[in-house]
Amino acid sequence: MTSLYMYVVDRDFGFAPNPFHGCCTLATCMPRIRATAQIGDWVVGMGGARLKATGRCVYAMRVTETAMFNEYWANPSFYDKRPVRNGSSLMMVGDNIYHRAGPSAPWLQLDSHHSNPDGTPNLLNVEKDTSADRVLISRYYFYFGKNAPVVPSTILDALGYKNGIGHRKFDPEKCRLFVEWLLKEHRTDRNLIAGDPFDFDQTEKRYTGKGSAVR
Repeated sequence: MTSLYMYVVDRDFGFAPNPFHGCCTLATCMPRIRATAQIGDWVVGMGGARLKATGRCVYAMRVTETAMFNEYWANPSFYDKRPVRNGSSLMMVGDNIYHRAGPSAPWLQLDSHHSNPDGTPNLLNVEKDTSADRVLISRYYFYFGKNAPVVPSTILDALGYKNGIGHRKFDPEKCRLFVEWLLKEHRTDRNLIAGDPFDFDQTEKRYTGKGSAVR
């Protein structure tokens, strides 16, 4: 039974989600979605007021696999997702940032978009991100970024969706309505970067863990 998780993408740096290196991953933020979404479910990020993209679809990913943080960290397939903060914009926003030595050991946070400006761990982000030890991975995704298309109001009305805090989960029948529109109108955009992230020109900044503030 395929469900649809929909939420507002407040910041779009290419970090959460990270659509690069051949798969779309959600490895930070949205811990409740990461904890509960199952393989086959869809996760959809809608644009919000800050991005001036209300009613537009920033990305949609069908979950094709999941991993715990240590598994994600150690898998050579995802080494390119480890951030390099003195690299290109794409390299700076890598989301493979957490691992630890054992179940009771403290989490280690790589220098990243979620760290402090000096590269030390941002404990607010560590606590929130690791509250769900799970990474959602998709090899069947649509990432639109700045080219986010408008979702027809008829679809959003049928879902009963309005932008707000947190996420909404919709049943398989309502999921089907959205996915049918997506595949009909944007099938050729599957597994592509259709547009740069909205905030891609600010990848040197770090998220503070409070509201929408970066520095």
